[in-house]
Amino acid sequence: MVRLQPDPFLNELTNMFERTTEKGSVWVTLKHSSDKSKAERNKMVTAGEKVEYKCLVRATDGKKTISTMVGLKDHQKFQSSYATILKARMTALKKRERKDKRKAADSDKKVLKKPARTPQTS
Repeated sequence: MVRLQPDPFLNELTNMFERTTEKGSVWVTLKHSSDKSKAERNKMVTAGEKVEYKCLVRATDGKKTISTMVGLKDHQKFQSSYATILKARMTALKKRERKDKRKAADSDKKVLKKPARTPQTS
């Protein structure tokens, strides 16, 4: 796994999306992490130091895996760039067919209504 800075990570993520346009998928995971071992965190807590948590972002296309750590200072910039990339690359998703609420309600009522029985006279 290759750990990159946030900007090169976004560039490589864009390349991954381009490579998998015709066939394939890209998986992106986000994880809350301090990038320190549990023992180091415990020492910092007992010493009264504040543990700085970051966001670990990983992406893979099945062949190549990349990751980055995003701190609190860079989070807003990273999130907006990441959202832009996702919006631009999710063109293969199909739109959901939505029914008009009134038409759906009318059709449900028609299905539920049964014709009234008329007494047969012989």
